[in-house]
Amino acid sequence: MTTKSRRKSAAEAPPPVEAPQQESGDADGSGEDVASTSTLRQFVTFVVGTDVFAVALAPVQEIIRVPSIVRVPLAPASLDGLANLRGRVLPIVSLRRMCGLPERAHDDATRALVIDYGQAIGFVVDKVLSVVSVDATQIEDVGSLQAAVNTELLAGIITEAAGHAMIMLLDFERLIAREFTAIRAATSTGTQSVMHDTPVSETSDDDGVSDELQLVSFSVAGQEYAIPIEFVQEIVQVPENVVHVPRSESHVLGMITLRQRVLPLVSLRRMFALEDQAADERSRIVVVALDGVSVGIVMDSVNEVLRVTKSAVDPMPALLSREPNLSEISQLCQLDGGKRLVSIIDPKQLFAHATIQETMSTMNDAATGEGETRLGSGASEEDEQVVVFRLDEQEFGVPIESVQEIVRVPEELTRVPKTPHFVEGVINLRGAVLPVIDLRTRLGLDGVTRSDRQRVMVFLLDGHRTGFIVDSVAEVLRIPLSSIVPAPRLSSGQGQLLSRTANLQSQKRMVQLLVPELLVGSDDLTALAQLVA
Repeated sequence: MTTKSRRKSAAEAPPPVEAPQQESGDADGSGEDVASTSTLRQFVTFVVGTDVFAVALAPVQEIIRVPSIVRVPLAPASLDGLANLRGRVLPIVSLRRMCGLPERAHDDATRALVIDYGQAIGFVVDKVLSVVSVDATQIEDVGSLQAAVNTELLAGIITEAAGHAMIMLLDFERLIAREFTAIRAATSTGTQSVMHDTPVSETSDDDGVSDELQLVSFSVAGQEYAIPIEFVQEIVQVPENVVHVPRSESHVLGMITLRQRVLPLVSLRRMFALEDQAADERSRIVVVALDGVSVGIVMDSVNEVLRVTKSAVDPMPALLSREPNLSEISQLCQLDGGKRLVSIIDPKQLFAHATIQETMSTMNDAATGEGETRLGSGASEEDEQVVVFRLDEQEFGVPIESVQEIVRVPEELTRVPKTPHFVEGVINLRGAVLPVIDLRTRLGLDGVTRSDRQRVMVFLLDGHRTGFIVDSVAEVLRIPLSSIVPAPRLSSGQGQLLSRTANLQSQKRMVQLLVPELLVGSDDLTALAQLVA
């Protein structure tokens, strides 16, 4: 049989293997014991484009279908994103893109080779063929290759194996070193990934935080309310399944399990005797805690985090405070020159409300064992509380203590001549100039048209308030530290700014945790300081 007749195309190759196994038996069909034949080596063969490649079997941990992917800003172009592989954060890389081949949609044959050279990476290939055993004499130097291929990424050429006249042996170590300098650095130091311990200190405001209130604002039946942020544990979406409590009052929606604790849910609409409304995609649960007791209160929507001066807050008028339905509202906040009125709920009065007391009694009656339905504050040294926001359909998080406030994006941003190129504009925030940066631009993402869902998140960077525009603010989330892992280092910028990832397996979510202090470099901070001076 001639070489031409022996060579098979990718379509004629054997079906893909799901998990390569190193066997000591007859791996190549020759009848020899591979383990006892020192000149034989095993390789995984695969197809990218129209070419057949191979990689040594030893570093191949497994072969998987391409999983769901979370995209990562500031990463090399060949990176598709991050995936959750049984609790491990796995970078997924397009081998087509690394080889300069055109994009192709994934199909039933597409697989990811999980290869570990110091850090596991999943390489997406068009098709996996088989595991082959090759004699050392069949491996030739790349100098004999006459093809339009970058030979510096090849470790050799396998000839006359598995029905193919020629199989190109990819040098994945060199390929990783070329594309991912941060991974190469981590590998050279013997670590799988490097986590930069950048402590996040408690934010302070030189212009007087003590004269301001931080409030979480939300809407119910078209009216805006707020609760002091120190009483808000977290904000979560309303789950599909809420367990109904038998013989409970109408305002009690039921109970849910939230991080291994049972949380009762009540409807603020029903508590305030407002028209009932089914929860939708905008509805949120605001988890309020007082004296070690937590209750989830369902709101129509959560708006933003407000930072208001105490001078803008007035006590509830005495005449209205006598009304039983208004006893929980202790103060009123006037914003936008009095055009926007926010009712501030006193958590102590809220928990004294008869419906909350009845809820606690109902929950106690529903308890089935000691500690099973005990309500705790949820505060723990084993949790980290973050504000989750979205960019380009991906979720990011920042420590809640780093967020000064969250405000709506004004209709127009004032552009100032000779400002740094990264500054989108400035706004007047209660008499102070606030530089505003589009976080999409900072992270190298495509821009989008302004929308009502966008918000400006205000951080304190080296003593200067700076706003960053995000697509939307999702929730305040309490994440167990056990779910936070160092992010794979894929580039120097990404490795520092996005050094950690919250891998929430039960929710099938991955939240990339961002270090606000590293959003703007030291030189740019100087320029910002001059801008607001």
